[in-house]
Order: sequence, then C-alpha cells, then structure tokens
Amino acid sequence: MRLCLSRIAVVSLIPVAVAIAGCNSAPPAQAPSTSEVPAAAPALSQVEHGKNLIIGGGCHDCHTPKKMGPKGVEFDMDLQLSGHPQSAGVPQPFKNEKGSQYLIHANDHLTAWSGPWGVSFAANLTPDQNTGLGIWTEDMFVKALKQGKHMGAGREILLPMPWFWYGQLPEDDLKAMFAYLKTIKAIANRVPVPLTPDGKPVEAP
Repeated sequence: MRLCLSRIAVVSLIPVAVAIAGCNSAPPAQAPSTSEVPAAAPALSQVEHGKNLIIGGGCHDCHTPKKMGPKGVEFDMDLQLSGHPQSAGVPQPFKNEKGSQYLIHANDHLTAWSGPWGVSFAANLTPDQNTGLGIWTEDMFVKALKQGKHMGAGREILLPMPWFWYGQLPEDDLKAMFAYLKTIKAIANRVPVPLTPDGKPVEAP
C-alpha cells in the first residue's frame, strides 16, 4: 500500500513539473513583422535628380552672383545661375606683382576669374533665349561638358570651369542637369566673352 501511494504521488507531480518547466523556458523567437521593414524611397524625377547634381556639383559657387546679407556674403538666389553680372563690367587680366605667389584671382561674385589663361566668366545657365541656354539643345550641353567646347563645338571652355570632371559623369546625369536648368527662371544677363592674357576677346575658331 505504501508503494502504491508513492507511485501515485510521483505520477501526480509530473504535470506540475511540466508546467513549471514551461514557465521557465524562453519564449520562441518571433519572425520580424514585415510592416517594420522600411519602404524603398521613391525614385527621383529627371529634373529632381538634375537639381541635386547642380547643387552637389557646386554650380552655384561660380554661376550665382553674391550679395551682402545679415551674416556677410551670401548667394543672390533671385539671380541664381545667371552667371557673371553684366553690370559688374569686364575686368582686365590681373598682373601679379614681382615675386607674388598668387597666380589666380577672382572678383567678389566669384564669377570672373583671372589667371595665366586670361580672364574667364561664369556663363549664364538660365534658359534665357538670348543670353543663356535658351537656344542650346541637350546634345550641345552634353558635348560641351564632355569635350570642353562652348556649345559643344565653339571656343574652349576655360578654367576654373571643371568641365573635365563633369564630363566623366554618365550621360543620363548630364541630361538630368540640362533638364533641370531648363526649368529655372530665365534671366537676361549677357556674360562677356573671355579675354586672352593680353586683354583681347577670345575669338571663336
């Protein structure tokens, strides 16, 4: 009788042990919810992509005139990408003093640059028909940046314009830049023709 009672006690304790073991075990790992996976960013339009390339490429640094603001010099976005201001005139090539280590000089707008090549001016990149890119085609723009020629076939594009870097971008990027430039405000601003080191206008080939 004593043996039977022991067996009954052991058997009766088994469910309790199983329950305790179940409480102490770690919960099963749950698969991550698909709702927590971030959605892919929407693709940019050609114009939006071109705008990012223009900003990231530093085009405003030279092609947008400057003005004085509350914290000093700032970009004049009312004239964005309109190039060297016609009202600023045509500076002559800078002559270095004997022994000077400085070979390159710029005006306050950073739109006119003087160096051993003469004087170069930041172009009007707005879609103005008479003074900007209004009559340019996409093909002209791509060739200009790949071959370093004005309008893709004219005079050389002078320093400091880094066309040799931009020209290494994929053609789709260059086309996107052109597409964006065609959407900005057209500004009538006739940029001077570059000058040779002796101050004469550079002639087209």
